[in-house]
Amino acid sequence: MRSMGGKRVEEAVASCTRLLRTATDRDWDGVKAGRLEWSCLRTAEHIAGDLVAYAGQLAGRAQDTYVPFEITLDEGTDAVGALDVIEATGALLSAAVRTTPPGVRAFHPYPFRSVNREGFAAMGIAEVLLHTHDIAEGLGLAYEPPAELCEDVLTRIFPQVQPGPEPWPTLLWATGRGELPGRAPVTEWRWHNTPVVPAERLTLEGVTPAAARDLFLGGDGGFEWIEGGPFHGTREASGMVVAAYENGMYRPEWGLYVLVRTEDGRAIGGMGFHGAPDEDGRAEVGYDLAEAARGHGYATEALRALTARALDRDDVRALHAVVNEDNHASHAVVSRAGFRRVGTTGENGTQVAYELRG
Repeated sequence: MRSMGGKRVEEAVASCTRLLRTATDRDWDGVKAGRLEWSCLRTAEHIAGDLVAYAGQLAGRAQDTYVPFEITLDEGTDAVGALDVIEATGALLSAAVRTTPPGVRAFHPYPFRSVNREGFAAMGIAEVLLHTHDIAEGLGLAYEPPAELCEDVLTRIFPQVQPGPEPWPTLLWATGRGELPGRAPVTEWRWHNTPVVPAERLTLEGVTPAAARDLFLGGDGGFEWIEGGPFHGTREASGMVVAAYENGMYRPEWGLYVLVRTEDGRAIGGMGFHGAPDEDGRAEVGYDLAEAARGHGYATEALRALTARALDRDDVRALHAVVNEDNHASHAVVSRAGFRRVGTTGENGTQVAYELRG
């Protein structure tokens, strides 16, 4: 799986400045950037401001709000100077991403109020690509960034967007900057970083479509696993995430989570939902652990945290789980988490259905 790290930030900034330096002799302050109300120069300032803000969030480990500073161009700064600042702030974000440990999250308001280093890298790359497009449109330049960068942005912070024929036109459409055949124009949009659910000894890390694809194909999904992980159930669930994403039905908070042990940062299993709640407010949960992690109460702890978060929502009335009749350990897990047996299912009643109501 391609890493969304500092190198990718540098690639995005290079694609921006390489093109825009060919037009620094034009009037950036007197021309609007594409469909924006900002001038091209103001838009360049905005790119730099976002890059340094994201770097500041990561470096400062901000948890509750943005670090209270901003960047502005000196009076009289021209296009050449603005691009110099973009390169400098891009380098700062790249360095912050490279030096931030994988488990660290910092504040970002939407939608889950915290983002990891790959999320900040993806948001920074998106700002660079999209606003370079805006500036290029205002200056009459043709711009198309590397397809891999666009695809990585889509699979990490636009998981709710069904993939299109090509990633760059899809990203433009998803942000209200273009059209896609057969899809209505986008007038409002936000990106979605991965959700995270804290537990006592674990953190449940949301899995992006990119990570799910890697897991499904036999990779590690970007996680450091204990011996024997990931177990086959996590790989099967990853395939469900990929299918939902490709069909435009994926919702990050109702997908797969990887259970990461706090003490050593290693992944021990997977847990999540088979999809968003139905019209009756019901959703089904499933899970598995690597064999080396079983017998320590991790599954019960994670299931309690995940179900409490889900049942706190107004659109959820009940959660369901199905356990094979002979899986005694799993019966104990769902019972300890508060589920009650409601019947049997499967061929010849070989599975037990459980329910937990809010």
